Amino acid sequence: MTKVKNRWLIAASAVGVHISIGSVYAYSVYVNPLKDMFGWEKSQISLAFSIAIFFLGCSAAFLGHYLEKHGPRKSGLISAIFFGIGIAGSGFAVKMGSLPLFYLFYGVLSGIGLGIGYITPVSSLVKWFPDRRGLATGLAIMGFGFAALISGPLINYLIGSVGVANTFYIMGACYFTLIFASSRYLAPPPKGWAPKGFDASIAASKKVIKEDLSYLGANEAVKTKRFWYLWVMLFINITCGIAIVSTASPLAQSSVGLTATAAAAMVGVMGLFNGGGRIGWASLSDLIGRPNMYTLFFSVQILAYFFLPSITNAIAFQAVIFLILSCYGGGFSTIPAYIGDMFGTKELGAIHGYILTAWAAAGIAGPLLLNRLSNGSDYHTPLYFFASLFVVALIVSFLIRLEIKKLRAQKHAQHVATQAELEEEAVEMVA
Repeated sequence: MTKVKNRWLIAASAVGVHISIGSVYAYSVYVNPLKDMFGWEKSQISLAFSIAIFFLGCSAAFLGHYLEKHGPRKSGLISAIFFGIGIAGSGFAVKMGSLPLFYLFYGVLSGIGLGIGYITPVSSLVKWFPDRRGLATGLAIMGFGFAALISGPLINYLIGSVGVANTFYIMGACYFTLIFASSRYLAPPPKGWAPKGFDASIAASKKVIKEDLSYLGANEAVKTKRFWYLWVMLFINITCGIAIVSTASPLAQSSVGLTATAAAAMVGVMGLFNGGGRIGWASLSDLIGRPNMYTLFFSVQILAYFFLPSITNAIAFQAVIFLILSCYGGGFSTIPAYIGDMFGTKELGAIHGYILTAWAAAGIAGPLLLNRLSNGSDYHTPLYFFASLFVVALIVSFLIRLEIKKLRAQKHAQHVATQAELEEEAVEMVA
């Protein structure tokens, strides 16, 4: 008999992958050293990050089917190769002093590694945790949110010790090793597997596990309204969240008079709430349901964005920012479980990849909208605009409920019809 893997070690392996690729959130540590070395503009240096996020969404979409066909071990290898070469190659670009090469390695190649690495563990995790989908995806994606807290100080230390190029070389080798090693343990559960005591708990009504609304492939899922409802909700959540992430420090300084040092400290704490929200909100979604979770996300953020411009107290201002960041992170970690609820686990990785194109689009839309609406220093107008976007997202969160209700009614009708046919066949056999 084949020994069944430990699902908690599967979760730990997923964290290993995400804590590596999530180092992209520490990219800002490289900005000033690169600016000082070459005199590149900050906007030019930041463009590499935007390119990476764009290719994250694109590669997740295009390689999702590869993941479903070949499994997480092979897709994890691809992630390790692309991300490792992308980061190490960035060191070569720095040695050459070439900005286009830097865009190619950090933006394109590491971005491709990001995308396939992001979706690699999720499909398997959802299958290993049928009783705790939100917790499982929250654990993995939490690693992505917390990664900057680990890699940021390490990168900063290495830059001071060995220089920027050598830092890229070292980090590229480390990321390759960790992603490769972590992905070796990833695998879907054996067919028919269930957690110990899971079936008995359901039978005893200790656990209420709602049946998935459908069991669709990725190409079938994209033809449904509920897929695009999920896409729009994630797009709005990320667009508004990225805008806050990118402007948090100057916003705090201009709104409530924080010093540059205090604002920088606030940005560091934001990472804690970004990561904590990924595990906290996703776990809560197991209790209250994914539709209720997203309605709560948007209701909270409508109020937060609307009242943020009028807050003058520094502590209250930071508390609201931290709340927004927790919802931003929670949106990422809850969406895979929501996909499982809506479409089943047949091709969850591929569907997740398609939906992550919302991240690619939001990575462009968020900063663009902020720059267009703020005129450089007026942050009140974009905040009110983002509050209105969350009103749209809230409406969509109710529209998807109507889809869910309609699907459940259809499934019930099919079940009743099937039962009637079976009963009729039984009567005919007796006769």
